Order: sequence, then C-alpha cells, then structure tokens
Amino acid sequence: MSSPSVLHVDLDAFFVAMELLRRPELAGTPVVVGFDGPRGVVSTASYEARAFGVHSALPMVQAKRRCPQATYLPVDFAHYAPASKRFHAILRDFTPVCEAAGTDEAYLDVAGSGRLFGDGATIAGLIRERVRAEIGITASVGVATNKLVAKVASDAAKPDGICVVATGEEAAFLAPRPVRELPMVGAKLEERLAALGLRTIGEVAAWPVEALRARLGRMGEELHARAQGRFEAPVLESRGTAKSVSRETTFGKDVGDRGRLRAILRTQAERVARDLANSGLAARTVVLKLRFPPFETLTRSWTGPGQVALADEIFEAGAELFERAWREEGERPVRLIGVGVMNLGPPARQLRLGETFEADRLADAVNALRDRFGEDSVRRATEMEDGSVSEPSG
Repeated sequence: MSSPSVLHVDLDAFFVAMELLRRPELAGTPVVVGFDGPRGVVSTASYEARAFGVHSALPMVQAKRRCPQATYLPVDFAHYAPASKRFHAILRDFTPVCEAAGTDEAYLDVAGSGRLFGDGATIAGLIRERVRAEIGITASVGVATNKLVAKVASDAAKPDGICVVATGEEAAFLAPRPVRELPMVGAKLEERLAALGLRTIGEVAAWPVEALRARLGRMGEELHARAQGRFEAPVLESRGTAKSVSRETTFGKDVGDRGRLRAILRTQAERVARDLANSGLAARTVVLKLRFPPFETLTRSWTGPGQVALADEIFEAGAELFERAWREEGERPVRLIGVGVMNLGPPARQLRLGETFEADRLADAVNALRDRFGEDSVRRATEMEDGSVSEPSG
C-alpha cells in the first residue's frame, strides 16, 4: 500500500505572524489584522484572539465587542507579499506539482519526489523547517491521499504541526470530526444536517446516499463522497498550460438582486463554454466564486460523474452552487460573482436519451456574434447596469 503523497501546507495565522516579526512584544497576546470601518471584517486573528470567538470574515465591530483588549492592526499587503512569494518558492523546490490556494496555503503532490527527499511525512517536516528558517514563521501540514483529507488534516495539525492520514484510514480519520470541518459545509448546511441528526462527518458518511440526494440534490451525492474521504480532483500544477477557465464580474455597486446575479451567471457560463469549445476541451469540475464587501471571498465547487462543456450544463451546476452559498450567507449583496471550470481534458461526450444538438447550435450562433462584434454584443437585459466590469481569468 502506497504512502500518502498529497500535502496541504498552510501558514499559521499568516498576517498576524508577519506582524509579530516586526512587533515581537505582541507575541502571546490577542492580535487581529483586518479592515476597519463600519463594513470592515477580520482577515486573520491570533490564536489568543480566537479563544474569544474572533475569526476570519467576522465583522470588525463584532470582533471588538468580543475581544476589546486585542491589538487591532490594518492589513499591510506590501509587508506580506515577499514572504508569500518565498513560501511558494520553497514549495516548488520539492515538486513542480504545486497548486496555490491563496497567499498562505497550497497543495502539493510529492509522489515523484520520494527518491530525492523521502516520503510525504518527511517532506512535510522539511518544508516546515525551511519556512521557519527562511521566513521566521510556522506552518502546519496535512499529509493524505487526496486534497480534501489533506486540508482537514492540516487544520487538525494547527498550530505548528503535522498530521498524517495513512492510506485507507481516510474515513476513520474524518468520522469523529464535526461536520462543519468538511470543506463545502457552511453554517446553513450545518444546520440542515443537524436537523437530520447528522453532526459528525461519520454520521453523514453512514447515511444512505439516496436519502442525502433526495434532500440536498446533487450536493448530497458530493457530500456523501467527501464524508467517506473520497475526492478525485488532482493537485494541479500552477505553471504552464492553463488548468482552468473562468469568468468574473466585479460590480461598481454591490448587487443583491437574485435575478440579475443569475442572469450574469448564465452569461458567464456561456462565455466559459465558448472558451472550452475554442480550446477543444471539456471539464469535470464547476467552480463558483462570490465576493462580499469589502474583500470576503468564498468559493464552492462541484465535480460530477462525467464531463461538462455546454453552457446549460455549466450554468445548472453554477446556479445550484450559487443558490446554496448565497442562502448560507444570508443573501447579502455581492461585490463579485464568477463561474469557472477545472479538471480539463479532451471531450468525451455522448448524447443523453432524447438530447439533440439544438443547445449546441444556439450557443454556436451566440458565440459567433460575440466573436465578430465583441464580448458585450449579446447580453441579457437583466444583467445590464452601469458600473460592472466583466473579465476572464484562468
């Protein structure tokens, strides 16, 4: 049985840790880094501040009520950026298969690095040593057979630790943990699961998948697989050929109208589908991105049993992700919305029973107009409003 080779490396309270390098007198005290003001939110809190219930994305006003004795510092990206760049350079010294997940975290697949550096656990230790020596801060690492379990393991290792989940032990490792620790489970979904008597990941894994599907739709199937420790998305090498295609729209004024957001999502899905068609690719995973003011960003993803390539398929999955995520966030106004696809490959699509090529032909006609007259030559009336900026990314 092979040893686990997927790592999730996460810098511990990164912004706070960087502030403590230049303010060592604050070590061991509650420290909060974030954006101040009536709509400001916490970016990072020290573990001492977390003991008072202060956490990332918490409104700053609430944070000051919960922990008035903390030291509150503004975000200083210029101070953090060189350390983030050095962190990712350290990771790439161990494997080119390195997928950045933010300024302070990344996934690695070190299956091909064993002869040079040792097994996954050994490499995790070497990475932590270099982060401490070269940057002066600490990192926690989860080591497992896939990204999902590695992410939960790195959270379990915090702060400043390593957690290795042996091959074949994924479900047993996850089982006793609160369901909220499973990536994709937010506050609202946690409440829905609790109403069903499902409070641990193991209880979700033990429920019949048909019952979860009946209550949660396609998300129920994904949730059931993840609760059992099954997750197929590979670690994606960040450099080289694009590994994803996405479209985003940033609003000049926050938008809270469901109809407009869904219309924009559909147009984005059409443009992503066009990019896939132009590249001769199809995708396995659909990703939704939402940003709330001022800079609070969340992503949700869905991986199906087969490929998606048509606009309707991408929109259907993206809209379902949007409805759940937006509902979980109290349907707050949105600053940015985006949809994208990952896990790209050559298309291998068959027509379903009763399916025709009408949707393909309509999409081809719309794409032809946009190719000839520009991106905005065909738009839905409900998405049109001054102040929004659409842009591709990938």
